[in-house]
Amino acid sequence: MFGYYFQLAVRSFKRNRALTALMVLAIALGIGASMTTLTVFHVLSGDPIPSKSDVLFYPRLEPRSMEGFTPGDDPEQQMTRFDAEALLREKRGDRQALMTGGGLIVQPPANGKAAAGDPFMAESRYTTADFFPMFDVPFAHGGGWQASDDAARARVAVISKELNQRLFGGANSVGRELTLEQTTFRIIGVLDHWRPAPKFFDMTNDRFSAIEQVYVPFWTSRELNLGTRGNMNCWGDTGADEEGTRGINAPCAWLQYWVELGSPAKVAAYRAYLENYSDQQRAAGRYERPTNVRLHSVMEWLDEMNAVPGDVRLQVWLAFGFLLVCLLNTVGLLLAKFLGRASHIGVRRALGATRRSIFAQCLVEAGTVGLAGGILGLGLAWLGLWAVRQQPAGYAELAQLDGRMLLTTFVLAIVASLLAGLLPAWRACLVSPAMQLKTQ
Repeated sequence: MFGYYFQLAVRSFKRNRALTALMVLAIALGIGASMTTLTVFHVLSGDPIPSKSDVLFYPRLEPRSMEGFTPGDDPEQQMTRFDAEALLREKRGDRQALMTGGGLIVQPPANGKAAAGDPFMAESRYTTADFFPMFDVPFAHGGGWQASDDAARARVAVISKELNQRLFGGANSVGRELTLEQTTFRIIGVLDHWRPAPKFFDMTNDRFSAIEQVYVPFWTSRELNLGTRGNMNCWGDTGADEEGTRGINAPCAWLQYWVELGSPAKVAAYRAYLENYSDQQRAAGRYERPTNVRLHSVMEWLDEMNAVPGDVRLQVWLAFGFLLVCLLNTVGLLLAKFLGRASHIGVRRALGATRRSIFAQCLVEAGTVGLAGGILGLGLAWLGLWAVRQQPAGYAELAQLDGRMLLTTFVLAIVASLLAGLLPAWRACLVSPAMQLKTQ
């Protein structure tokens, strides 16, 4: 019966082309707008590391002075170097890594793709050995460094696939030398394609930007006094420290710290460890505020940092509101179309068609309108996402329809049109055959 009803729907479209075109266009406009914003929301709110998001945690402590203290305040978002190095030494997690962002001047090799003597700036990350296995970072060539390289302040570097393509034409560059800030480093690894979105491990810089191009050991970066980027919060006197705001004793929070904990018991034990550590630091005079610790999972941390911009959420609501308006218009158009065929429906009822069959026929016709609207709406969504990608926002280039969003487009279009067709179909099946035959 479905095939027969579908044939009837197609014939009806041909008889009322203008009305059909208006319904298809109404559905398409609503679907195009809603899927454009929904796709952007889907990209920004997704799990950036689904294989491990439930075992990676972001600890927070409260090292600030009492100046400006308000009971109930959230703890500091980042860590001081003293605290990060202390937690790293004690190794209470399965893995742990401290890190911060930076920028380095790269001197291309003479035989590289970039002209020799034409240096450029590259985004960098200064971190520790567990960073790569902890975040499941993929490698095309080589691998990350070892903890012994951290301790030895080794001049080693991992570079991105894009930088390897730019400097070495995509060849295996492991073992080659790379000049960073006039210092020679040995390349030990080349990343494969890797683009977590958002860049959850550092929400202080552009959270939707591409990953860094160069990775070097954290203590090597401090020994060479390499430049850093990102937010920093200082309190008290920072002038007496040997490295100003980035020294081991500086009262400044500027480092990100992550820990891997493989079971709920380890999570509870680590939270207790953080509380005990905070108590010890307050007893030693370093901490002044009451103990206040947090231990966020990946998705909790993204929620805490409002990873999805507020304007994106608002756009989703506005787009679905527009879709609702389009559906209301479609309801009116379907009602006019179905009741305009009242005499035809009356004849069918008189010949034995049940109300259920009339209702089903009208719903199939509404669903067919939705399918056509979904196809056109898909094109409008692609056009809308292209417009989003032209914007200067950091997440713009990520706005792409994937398989899930493609399926959602058609499901939403058909479901929306079926909902819009419920009232018109119900009114159509209530047509009295006697009244229609009497007027013929």
